[in-house]
Amino acid sequence: MAIDIAVPSLGESIKQALLVKWHKAAGDYVNADEPLCELETDKANVDVPAASAGVLQPLAKEGEQVAVGQVIARIEAGVAPVKTVTKSPAAPKTPTPALVSPPVITPPPATKPSDPAVALQDYSPAVRVLLQEHHLNPKTIPATGPNGRLTAEDVQAYLAKGNGGVKAAKPLPPAAAPPVAATSEPPLVFDADGICRVAMSKIRKRIAQTMVQAQQTAAILTTFNEIDLTQVIELRGKYKDRFQELYGVGLGFMSFFARAVVLSLKEFPRINAFIDGDDIVYHNHVNLGIAVSTERGLAVPVLRNIQTMSFARIETEIKRLAGAVRDGKLSLEELSGGTFTITNGGVFGSLLSTPILNPPQSGILGMHAIQKRPVVVNDRIEIRAMMYVALSYDHRLVDGRDSVSFLVRLKQYLEDPARLMLEI
Repeated sequence: MAIDIAVPSLGESIKQALLVKWHKAAGDYVNADEPLCELETDKANVDVPAASAGVLQPLAKEGEQVAVGQVIARIEAGVAPVKTVTKSPAAPKTPTPALVSPPVITPPPATKPSDPAVALQDYSPAVRVLLQEHHLNPKTIPATGPNGRLTAEDVQAYLAKGNGGVKAAKPLPPAAAPPVAATSEPPLVFDADGICRVAMSKIRKRIAQTMVQAQQTAAILTTFNEIDLTQVIELRGKYKDRFQELYGVGLGFMSFFARAVVLSLKEFPRINAFIDGDDIVYHNHVNLGIAVSTERGLAVPVLRNIQTMSFARIETEIKRLAGAVRDGKLSLEELSGGTFTITNGGVFGSLLSTPILNPPQSGILGMHAIQKRPVVVNDRIEIRAMMYVALSYDHRLVDGRDSVSFLVRLKQYLEDPARLMLEI
């Protein structure tokens, strides 16, 4: 039986994609949920999985524009590859007729259900990290994704119901870090008039549209403050080696800022809300977007329900998402649903900026370069590690009092990191 493979829903307002490449060739045998091809949208590159096991027949070509719902391949379900039988040297013919055996049909090697290292390969990176961290057996978690796939939301919902104690037969191995792709922009070729015209990529077009939309639909205002990060730096220096030893990931500044943002948003929920028509939509969770600059454009991967994450989990997710950004392998699930965003221009040396909102969000925090400056502490001049921070917000929803108070609260958490642990 032939099964059609169609372009899946790629997110709100996305109707088309570019078929970048096929991972499998015509006639190849594929397993269920195995990636078949890569699609590029204006938000991310997405792999299309096989709906069932069988032999693949592509119907669309690499480089072709395809529409959501368009059939791009068919799979002859249930057809297994024929094992090539090596014949021994022919024996002398005898008059006795030999029985003709049918060709030997050998299905692809079965995965051992008891081998969690192999089983994890069938899940997305976000799901693998959650399964590994909580030692969960994926077979016990209800799956609601397309074609019965297990999503990160499924695992988080499972954990929220108090099921974190269900263990796999043995601890799941850590997910392999994705290879870092070496990417660079192609060299510019100029004509005789010194002009080089290059078509905008889908992602760059989307960035341009989003920035204009933000400026035209929101009343964006920015407020500033400065934070003394001396205690955070001392705390990080004291424990970073032990942190790395225990959790296998470095202790960065972003986890401190992320935790401070979560606690501050709890006090000022409008900054974590957005306007929808005549309504205000509030959230009882924080899906934190972290803006990442790539050669292909700006990407904002989202750490969902970050309010439930430990420092180690935040750092692990940031590291994983950074690798996925570099490889262009972020899923739409990992790029959507953000409620607040952090952008760090300090990695490029920016001292001060006014970040633009990521619609429909109502707030974005700008981090900047850390500089040692003379400041007054207890009526004495001291050299301290200082950072300017900026909060851009939608003034239609967020008043100046809340925006300023939010930054002050953030400053208090970071200047005295013990507050982060005590949530006071």
